[in-house]
Amino acid sequence: MSPTPKKLRGIWTALVTPFAADGSVDVDALDALVRDQLEQGLHGLVPCGTTGETATLSVAEQDLVITTTLGVVKGAVPVVAGAGANDTRQAVDNHKRVAALRSGTHQVSGALHVTPWYNKPTQEGLYRHFRAVADAADIPIILYNVPGRTGVDLLPETIVRLAKDEKKIVAVKEATGSVQRSQDILNKLASIRADFSVFSGDDGHILSLLALGGDGVISVTSHLCGRELVQMVRAFDDGDLRGAQALSRKTSPLSTTIFFRSNPIPVKTALALTGRGGGKIAARFRLPLCPLDESELAQLKKMLTADGWL
Repeated sequence: MSPTPKKLRGIWTALVTPFAADGSVDVDALDALVRDQLEQGLHGLVPCGTTGETATLSVAEQDLVITTTLGVVKGAVPVVAGAGANDTRQAVDNHKRVAALRSGTHQVSGALHVTPWYNKPTQEGLYRHFRAVADAADIPIILYNVPGRTGVDLLPETIVRLAKDEKKIVAVKEATGSVQRSQDILNKLASIRADFSVFSGDDGHILSLLALGGDGVISVTSHLCGRELVQMVRAFDDGDLRGAQALSRKTSPLSTTIFFRSNPIPVKTALALTGRGGGKIAARFRLPLCPLDESELAQLKKMLTADGWL
């Protein structure tokens, strides 16, 4: 098992997957993106999540994205790879496969597992699902709760139960959009797992979550403002609340801009427009996702310009 921090913290980027003109994974663009993220000081990277359009990637493509990321990072920061599925047997197989991936001597630091979508499992079903995944390989797991996409909500009581019963489950990415929900999770975990991390899955709630005692964000906007978000966490940890607030004011409008249409359409388009992320990302998607139309593109440009990102 790759070494991981005692407690995961900071700004982690949920990486987009760049596509070439022929529709294949653009390895050169991915390489440039990962290098750019490292230069910005990001604390961790998450390939093959929602933002990576993983639902449209073949297994071979997922492995290519993960091993390419590992090969560039070379252990500089943790790499936690998306491995979720809505069939527990498939999630178990994914978990084993991801745990076995290597780039030279480097391997993943853990796996991100989203709640099973469409099936609408009960809380007991969710508990059994994640326990089965945890038993499949000796790597840490970050739970991913995003009911707006999956149609099922992993409740705080179930998160706490999993944290108590399975030490390989080390964190949750909480994307309900509720600060109160995060507070509830933190309250319930306080006396159970001091090493368990609570990440925001919503870019607009980073500083508020840190103030509650949370640990950071698995971010989309960090493709564009990673350096500023890292500085915000550092300022907060150093007790410079005014500095952290100023950086929050600068970056928080992006959480509206980058999610004005389905993720990752706006962020990929913004990367193409601004030349950020290594300057090689094109606004290419796999169906059923498609490019912004002319009016939407104009709206995105206006928002990016107004906030000083374009």
